[in-house]
Amino acid sequence: MRIKLILFFFIVGISAFSQEDNAHRIGILEATIATKRAEIAALTEQADSLKLIDISERLLEMGWPGEEGELVIHSAFVLSYSEEHEMANWVAHILSKEVAEGRTGRTNDFRIDEQVSTGSAEEKDYFLKSKKSDGTMNYDGFGYDRGHLAPSADFRWNQKALSETYFYSNMTPQHPDFNREIWAELEASIREYAIENQVDLYIVTGPVLGDDLPKSERSLNGMSIPEYHYKAVLDQKNKKAIGYIMPNKRCDKPIEAYAKSIDEVEEATGLDFFPALPDDMESLLESKMDYSLWLPADEQGDAKIISASKLGKGRYNTLQAYEFADTKKKIEVCGTVVSTFKSKNNNVFVNLDKKFPNTIFTLTVWARNESNFSYSPENALLNQKICARGQVTMRDGVMQMNLVNEKQVTFIDDGF
Repeated sequence: MRIKLILFFFIVGISAFSQEDNAHRIGILEATIATKRAEIAALTEQADSLKLIDISERLLEMGWPGEEGELVIHSAFVLSYSEEHEMANWVAHILSKEVAEGRTGRTNDFRIDEQVSTGSAEEKDYFLKSKKSDGTMNYDGFGYDRGHLAPSADFRWNQKALSETYFYSNMTPQHPDFNREIWAELEASIREYAIENQVDLYIVTGPVLGDDLPKSERSLNGMSIPEYHYKAVLDQKNKKAIGYIMPNKRCDKPIEAYAKSIDEVEEATGLDFFPALPDDMESLLESKMDYSLWLPADEQGDAKIISASKLGKGRYNTLQAYEFADTKKKIEVCGTVVSTFKSKNNNVFVNLDKKFPNTIFTLTVWARNESNFSYSPENALLNQKICARGQVTMRDGVMQMNLVNEKQVTFIDDGF
């Protein structure tokens, strides 16, 4: 018994000593970790500061798209402010491929841009704020979103740069269905391109301004309501450029319907987007527009939409077909069959130009009509360029046409 008690106290002593030793060692390790984290944070801050300087220098080297308005330079973007319209003429920024590693979230710190000498737009240009009887705040909106020009998500790699995108000088009044849908989709697709291709992009964004724009009647500063917004995007590394002009309203067409050459956007805005490029390269890049070069990897199997000029009178491509949806008018729609599907019920679905889930136009052969075809539509039509005649209907944003018999289908050659 005595021996057992001696052993018990010996073991307890060793255990207490061991616990004390472990606690000491854990404390040393945790202190070391804290020191390293502080060092990493300091180095990250230094690196981000250098990146912001680099971006500012590269924006300066590219030059400004136009001289009208007051020039305002922020950490990662530059803008020209129009006092007449109470918004930017243009905002230029560089979308860094490092956006893929960014973890900074929305700050929502909307505020006046103190650098605009004449005073920028402000909260009261978008809505009135008042207290309810229960003490909570009531926001009486004017019907428009505070829509970003340089997107906050493009700067999620840096807290300071992201926060600055919430200056009202970087906002325009945007229709909610525009801002939250196709405009956001366009911004996301451009980020996806930069990440997939590991390139930095030079981007200029703005409203299409003019003397006849309507004014917001409830705006404190008489802010204009743009009818269109634009983007001009340059991939200097791969020598590609593309532009977009979109109406400030709900847009049911896919993004490529609004794609333009840079020349076309310059004509609409009166701006010169890439003035620092050599003349021969600027001319080459700005006159061309091939949207297929900007498609993400999961859409690379899609086909380039047939040029309307090649189709001739009475034939329309899959983008033009939107104008005839649900009109009950019979037209001939032409495109490339990029995918087909036959269901268990023997219904055949034929997609033109864009595959599922990005489908824009589907030809349907119901099982009851399959016998009216001398060939199997799901096999014979795949990868073919065809024109189909019938009525176009719209369902869930996808245009559709029913094929009752093969007389509705015409095969066209590869010259298109």
